[in-house]
Amino acid sequence: MKKFALIVAGGSGTRMNSDIPKQFIEIGGLPVMMHTINTYAKFDSEVEFILVLPESQLSNWHLLCEKHHFEIKHKIASGGVTRFYSVRNGLELINEEGIVFIHDAVRPLVSDATIQNCLDCATTTGNALPVIPVSDSVRIVDGSKNQSVDRSKIFLVQTPQTFQTSLIKKAYKIALTDNFTDDASVLESTGITINLVEGNRENIKITTPADLIIADLLLKLK
Repeated sequence: MKKFALIVAGGSGTRMNSDIPKQFIEIGGLPVMMHTINTYAKFDSEVEFILVLPESQLSNWHLLCEKHHFEIKHKIASGGVTRFYSVRNGLELINEEGIVFIHDAVRPLVSDATIQNCLDCATTTGNALPVIPVSDSVRIVDGSKNQSVDRSKIFLVQTPQTFQTSLIKKAYKIALTDNFTDDASVLESTGITINLVEGNRENIKITTPADLIIADLLLKLK
């Protein structure tokens, strides 16, 4: 079965207080995005890569590939004005049946176990969404009021959000809006039930300087 990793890199360095897009910031001697790609390449050497990058960042990416002698083969799709259009552009480069892992470029610490959980579930059911339970107490705010929420019913969503390619491509074509925060929601809007699988707590999304420090430490422990 064909396996595709669609790596979405549409971020900037705004919350990092950096001029460098967060996916290009180097930790452990490599840009974050390269760590992410390497994780999938080590999981399965036959995974085919599609990177979604804003056109303004293409030259920077090519320079980084030269600098780090990065030779993993990949296709590049242009980023859209929102994540929805970025993912849709990437999916258009897939023309075969198989499994696609849609993954945030700035989640370099996804575990092999999480990827395998997603692969197994999506292969048999059509989709898989990795999640972890919240460990803190949770409150919901409504105007000037707030109230506690049963945290046993709350889960944090991670990537790779994983799908049979035909299902997710069809969902992106028939979606009636682009107001989605993740890919599972696009598929869910077509009436398909989303299947949850266990993620890994280290699989953080790097968005702040503190995240960068944590990720650097965790990478050293791998």
